[in-house]
Amino acid sequence: MSWVTFLLIFLPLAGALLVWLLPLPRNAVGGLALLVALGEVALWILALVKFDFGRGGLQFEQHRTWFSDLNVSYHVGFYGFSLWLTGLTVVVLTAAIAYALWAGRERARAYFGLMLFLTGSIVGVFTAQDLLLFYVFWEAMLIPLYVLVGVWGGTNRVRATVTFVIYTMAGSLLMLASIVVLGLSQGTFDLVQAGTNSSPWIFLGFVAAFAVKAPLFPLHGWLPDAYRESSPEVAAVLSGVVSKAAAYGFLRIAIAKFPQPVHDFRVPLLVLAAIGLIYGSMCAFRAPDVRGVIAYSSLAQMGLITIGLFAGNDFGFDGAVLQMVNHGLISATLFLLAGMIEARTATGDFALLGGMARGRPALATLLMTTGVIALAVPLSTNFAGEFLILTGAFFQAWGWAVVGAVSIVLAAMYMLRLVSGVLHREVGGAIGPEDRDLRPAELAIVVPLVACLLGLSAWPSAISERAFPDDQPRQAVTRGFANEPPGPRTVTIIVTPSIQVPVP
Repeated sequence: MSWVTFLLIFLPLAGALLVWLLPLPRNAVGGLALLVALGEVALWILALVKFDFGRGGLQFEQHRTWFSDLNVSYHVGFYGFSLWLTGLTVVVLTAAIAYALWAGRERARAYFGLMLFLTGSIVGVFTAQDLLLFYVFWEAMLIPLYVLVGVWGGTNRVRATVTFVIYTMAGSLLMLASIVVLGLSQGTFDLVQAGTNSSPWIFLGFVAAFAVKAPLFPLHGWLPDAYRESSPEVAAVLSGVVSKAAAYGFLRIAIAKFPQPVHDFRVPLLVLAAIGLIYGSMCAFRAPDVRGVIAYSSLAQMGLITIGLFAGNDFGFDGAVLQMVNHGLISATLFLLAGMIEARTATGDFALLGGMARGRPALATLLMTTGVIALAVPLSTNFAGEFLILTGAFFQAWGWAVVGAVSIVLAAMYMLRLVSGVLHREVGGAIGPEDRDLRPAELAIVVPLVACLLGLSAWPSAISERAFPDDQPRQAVTRGFANEPPGPRTVTIIVTPSIQVPVP
C-alpha cells in the first residue's frame, strides 16, 4: 500500500503539470482539476480504510536514498494524526477548487495548476519523514501561495503578498539553518532514525518558522491583509490547512525531537499562545467585516491548539489534533460562505449586510449550523476538541484552563455577532431583492464540508482515539517531557459517584 502515499503526493503534481501544458478552455481546465482533486479524496478514503489503527506506527512507508553522502532520503509515510490532517487537506482543497470553478477564475490554467501543486505540496509536508524533504515540501507549499495571493488577490494584494513573503521567508531561513545543524550533528536527516536534541537554539529556529505560519502572537502581522485580500478559496486554504501544517511541525519536529527545550520554553510558549487566544478573540469581536472575524478567530484557535500541544499530555495532544481538523473545516466553510455573500453584495462589511435570512433558507441554515458548531455547544465536535484541550491544560496548570474557558465565552460573542450581522437585524444597504439563495452548485461546494462537521459531531472519537493508536504511545511521537513521570496514573474526581479519570 506504499503506492497510496506516492499517489497522494504526486497525483496532484502531475495534474498541475497536465493543466499547465494542455491548451484547454477555462471550464475544461477547472473540470480536470476538480477531477484530480476528487481522485485525491478517493485515494485518502482508501488509505483510511486500509490503515491499521490497531497496530499504529508509521504505515504506507516509502524509503529511498536521495543523497547517500549526507544520509538524506525520500522517506514518507503516515502516522494516525498525519493521516487525518491529510484528509483535511484533500477535502478542503477539493472544495476550494470547486469554488474557483464556480467563480470562473481568469487565467484558469495557471490558477488551477497552482491549486493542484499546492495540494501535493501540503500532503508532502504531512507525510515527509526526512527533515530536508520536509523543508522541500514546506517551501514548495509557499510558492503557489505567494502567486495566488499576489496575482488573484484584492486591491491591496501587493502589500499583503510582500508582508507574507517577508514573514515566511525569515521563518523558513531559520528553519533551514536548524535543519542543517541538526542533521549534520546527528549524522542523519531522517526523523524516524534521529534521536532527540537538547539545543535551545536549534529548537527556537523550528519554533520561529512554525509560529509565523500558524500564526502565533506576535508573529501574526501578515494575517489580516493576507486573509482579506486573498480570493475566498485561497483564504480558506490558508486558514483551514496551511496553519495546520505549522501545528503539525510543532508536534512532529519541535516537540518530538526537543524534549528538554520544550520543558524549558513551555511556559513562554503557553503565555504567547494564551495572549494570542484572548487577543485574537477580542479582535474578532471588534472586526467590522465577515472576513476579519474569521481571520482573527483563526489566530485565536491556533493559540488554543498550541496550548493543547504544549500542555504535554494525552488529553492535550488528542484535543489538539481533533481541533486542527475541526477548525480547518469550520474556517474553510465560513470563508467560502463569505465569498458567496460577497459575490451577491460586493461587500463583507457588517454595516451594509443584514437580513439575509429572509428568503434564503439554504444560506441561513448552513451559516447557522457552522456557527453553532463553532460556538462549541455540547454534542458538537468543536465542544469535544476544546474540552479535551482544556482538560489537558488543566492537568498542566489550572490557569491555562481558565484562559481557555474565557476564550470560549469570547468565541460565542464574536460568532453570534457574525451570524447576527449577516442573517438578522435590519436589511443592509448592500442587500438587494435580486440576491437569491444559494444555488445547487454552491450547495455542492459547502454542504460536504458541513456534513463532515456533523459526522464528527456524532463521532469525534474517530479522530481523538485514532490520532495516536493505543499501542503507539504518544511518547513514541513526542518523546516524553522532562517534567512528567513516565507511565499512566489515575486521578479520582469526587462527584457522585466517583469517576476514575486516566491521566498520562
